[in-house]
Amino acid sequence: MRPSRHADPNPRPRARPVYETAKRVVDVACASSALVLLSPVVLGVAVAVAVRLGRPVLFRQTRPGLHGEPFTLVKFRSMRDVDPAAGLVTDADRLTPFGRLLRSTSLDELPSLVGVLTGRLSLVGPRPLLMRYLPLYDAEQSRRHDVRPGLTGLAQVSGRNGLDWDERLRLDVDYVDRRGPLLDLQIALRTVGCVLRRTGVTDAGGVTCRPFAGSSTAVESDCRPDARVGVDALSDGVAA
Repeated sequence: MRPSRHADPNPRPRARPVYETAKRVVDVACASSALVLLSPVVLGVAVAVAVRLGRPVLFRQTRPGLHGEPFTLVKFRSMRDVDPAAGLVTDADRLTPFGRLLRSTSLDELPSLVGVLTGRLSLVGPRPLLMRYLPLYDAEQSRRHDVRPGLTGLAQVSGRNGLDWDERLRLDVDYVDRRGPLLDLQIALRTVGCVLRRTGVTDAGGVTCRPFAGSSTAVESDCRPDARVGVDALSDGVAA
């Protein structure tokens, strides 16, 4: 009797050593070149953030990386500090027109290129979300962490924050299953268009995006991880 075959309920992504090695080489080459070529822009944005929003200039937050391992995501801050006395409590209060510009152009993401160099991020992959979301994913959604997270991904070029959570996470897993050089190139080219059009930075219900509360149960509220001074909201930009 032939043994019955059952589908693996938690399939792992097939190993593609040549592709993964080539992708890492491209990541390092592109990130290092971008940091050199865009260094005047990085310096200019840093000065502008210090003048318009104050210090610290950089926003740091722990996010889950490959296999859910935590790493520190670094971006330019785009929001004012929480200050109830000044009426700065919600994301809408704290996000200034300058901050909106940084997010819509993805200039706030420039420091994340360093994360690409260190290997914690890739140029293309599922966006790193929040650590507190990890226990909320079902087995299929958790597969988004089977690859290194990216600055931009399939979900970001398919609607960014305008998508509901089920669709965003489905696209992340779809990328894991279909990833390859052609798909990466398509996503990179579509990312340029999204940034130029400044599309999908916010959803219909909030300043940035709705928090994930489990499959098909996202609730509409602020996207702040917490309300501590100096903690920025979850921004899911494209180069994001």
